[in-house]
This record gives sequence, structure tokens and C-alpha cells, in this order.
Amino acid sequence: MLSKLISECTDYELKIAVEINKPKSWLKSVSALANTIGGNIIFGISNNYQIVGVENIQKLCEIISELIKVRIKPTPAVRLIPFKEKNKLLIALKVFPGNATPYYYAFDGIKEAYIRLGNESIVAPSHILNELILKGNNQTYDTLVTNHQKRDYSFEFFEATFLEITHTKLTESDYRSFNLINSEGFLTNAGVLLADQNIYKHNRIFCTHWNGFTKTSIDDEAIDDKEISGSIVKQLYTAIDFIKNNSKNKWFKSGINRIEKPDYDLDAIREAIVNALIHREYTRLGAEINVDIYSDRLEIISPGNMLSGKKINKNYNSIIASERRNPVLADVFARMKFMERRGSGLKKITKKTNDLFDDEKNHVEFYSDNSFFKVIIYNSNFHKEFDPLEVGNEPLDGSNEPLVEPLEVENEPLDGSNEPLVEPLEVENEPLDGSNEPLVEPLEVGNEPLNGSNEPLVEPLEVGNEPLNGSNEPLVEPLEVGNEPLNGSNEPLVEPL
Repeated sequence: MLSKLISECTDYELKIAVEINKPKSWLKSVSALANTIGGNIIFGISNNYQIVGVENIQKLCEIISELIKVRIKPTPAVRLIPFKEKNKLLIALKVFPGNATPYYYAFDGIKEAYIRLGNESIVAPSHILNELILKGNNQTYDTLVTNHQKRDYSFEFFEATFLEITHTKLTESDYRSFNLINSEGFLTNAGVLLADQNIYKHNRIFCTHWNGFTKTSIDDEAIDDKEISGSIVKQLYTAIDFIKNNSKNKWFKSGINRIEKPDYDLDAIREAIVNALIHREYTRLGAEINVDIYSDRLEIISPGNMLSGKKINKNYNSIIASERRNPVLADVFARMKFMERRGSGLKKITKKTNDLFDDEKNHVEFYSDNSFFKVIIYNSNFHKEFDPLEVGNEPLDGSNEPLVEPLEVENEPLDGSNEPLVEPLEVENEPLDGSNEPLVEPLEVGNEPLNGSNEPLVEPLEVGNEPLNGSNEPLVEPLEVGNEPLNGSNEPLVEPL
């Protein structure tokens, strides 16, 4: 039974006991659940799911009912469900979401309306309290009649766009049937928001293209920015144009075809901005829609939480129940085919964006609190703008292939091989490769060759009558002086006179 009760509701709270002396601890949760999405309060179980049970269950049920009647105004619809779990008696207090909001905790001079934020019950901020009051009166912000007459303002952009899309020209009766004016011609808030003039000064979109990944980047400067006001239909078109002008549309060849890949899907962007305009909390003075473009992503922030009050999973990818904060505006935008009425907007944003990446991963995130709703759409071309950067001789893609041939230093290449790049240089008479072969014939110095052999290079030079080689043979016949030969022989040189 316990698991069934928990699974049947989107919000629940566990109480170890029924606090009778200080019942505000659980009565404020009754107020919060009635003001938002409803849920269960289970008595007799701790926060860590330890079942302790309760006693005198009949008496406790009577006390719970009485305290709700006395201290919650107006009295919400509730149901008490006694049940047994692991032989222990427990009580489930089921609180239904109400239409007579706000449901106040009112006792001892205190009058506070609560809402659920995650698993907490908090005092409703003033802007949410205003919405609860409107809801309790069966009204929404866009249905409220103003003191502005339609005849005092123009609607050229709205009417021209409506005609272009629907092929229907708007008439005065259409303005009344769409609840943009009342029977006296006074504009509702929805009509004011569609006028060309910027009647409400807080009705704007601030678009900024930041230089980096945050608003406090190194240069702390915006690349481009624009403040958009006037008709919310024109705001839609202008905001889309700003994003298109500040993003890229890459393309590449595939065979004979040209494949285009934008940073962001146009349909997803349109859906996100429409969602911001339609579900924006316009009672928040000073809070605007912000469109921020960073290097890797796009963020769209809109004033106003989820209308149900619950938080949303950042990777939400489902169709949610259609809850429209401004139903008149939603109806007009649906007629112009800007949105659907089936609550499929978030799923469409996610699918269209993820189709660009085509990697079976999620690239859209959603966030909500009690003040704002944020959509983050990631840039499909980020990190794909350039080929891998090359540092040194290694590419950043991690491959082992060098980018260029290895540089050569001295006589060894950088690739580590042992092959010389050129023939070895020759120094003196020995080659650098270490061989013993002389490079040229040995040089000759004096009469002895440099290679150490004993062979004379030329015939020995002759000095006087004795050869320089030490032999005893005279180089020429001995010269004769007088009648005696110079060689010392006894033979006269000529016959005696």
C-alpha cells in the first residue's frame, strides 16, 4: 500500500508522527499541496523509510480533520486513508489540488500561503501569490481588462503576420472572440502585449552574444546585444533573427550533395522562445526574458516557474500535461501555428536539437525554480570549427603520424635511423666512415712518399760527380786537368808532347 500511495502522486511528505501541539509543521504542507499539484502526507514513517506506525488511529484522524478545517482557509479537499504496513498502522493524508486558491495557513494572526518547491513547502512569493489569487477568481493575467482602448494603438505587425500565416484578415469581432478586447473596446493584457507600441515597459527581451563561456569572460565584453520590445509576435521574429545573425551555418560536401549543419535548429529555437513568451510570468516587474549566446551554448531564461510548482528534470524528454499560464496568448499563438496545444514543446526542442548531433546523446537541459525557467541548447558545431591544431611534430588527434618529414640535425635524421643523410665528410686523409682506404693518392714530400714505401718518386738528383744515392758510379766521364786525369789514374790524357 505504501509504495502504491507514493507511486500514485508526484509529491509526498513523510512524518514520523502527527504533531498535535505544533501542527504547523505539516499543515503548511497541506496548504502547499492544495495550492500546487496535490500529493500525500504519510504519518508513521521516518524520512529514511523506517516504519514506526501510529496509535489511536481513529482519534488521530479526527484531530487531523479538525485542524485542517480550523487552520486552512478555504478548506481544501482531502482524504484520510488508514492502512497497515509490516503490521504497523499508518495514516495517509491525501491532499487534492484546488481551484479556490490561495489556500492559506491562518491561525494566531498568521496568514500565509505556501507552495511546493522540490520536496519543501515554502511561503509563496508575492508574484506567485498574485497568480494564485487570479486562479482562485477563475482568471489569468492575460484575461484581465485594462484601461487602454484598442483605438489608441496599432496592431500592424500582429495583423500582417496573422494574415500571412492563416490567410485570414482579423476583424473587430475576432479581437473580441480571442478575448483581446472586451465589449467596450478596452484591451485585455493579452491585447496590450500584441500591440505595436511598448505599453508595458517590462515587456521586453534582452539578447546578448557573449565573448566566451560566461558573462564574466576574460574580456568581459559582449559581441552583440539587442533590446527587443513591442508586440510579442515581433519580439519572436526579432529574437530568432538575432540568434541567426550570431550563429553559424556550416556545410560540407557528401558526394555531389551539399549538407548544411547550423549551430542550432531553427524549429527548436522558435519553440523555446515561444515557450518563454507564452509561459512568462508578466506580473514580475523588472524581470525580462534573456537570450544569452555563449561559445558552446544558447540559454533562454524566462520569468516564472513551472505552473504546477514542481521542478523539472534537466534531461526532460517527455510530453507534459498542457498547463498554460497565459491561455489567451497560447490560443492566439496556436492559431498562428507557432505552438501546439498538446504540451509537446519541450520534447520537440530536445528532439530537433539532438538530431543535429546524431550521436544518441542529449544536448538540451531544462531547469526551474520558484522564479525562473531556463532552457540550455548546446551548439552542434562547437569543437568542430577547425581541423586539429598542430603542436610540434605531433597532431592533436593523437595519431602517431608526423605532420612533416623529420628534421635533420648534423648527420643524423630525427627519425632515429642509422642511415647518413649525405656521403660522409672527409677530414685530412681519412674518411669519416672509419674505412682505411685513402681518398686520393698520397701526397709526396721530398723524395719519400707519404705512404711509407721505399720507392723513390723520381731519379735521384746528382750533386758534383757523386750521385746522391750513395753509388760509386760517376755521373759523367771525369774531367781532365793538365795531363793528369782527375780520377787519379796514371794514364796521360794525351800523348806526351
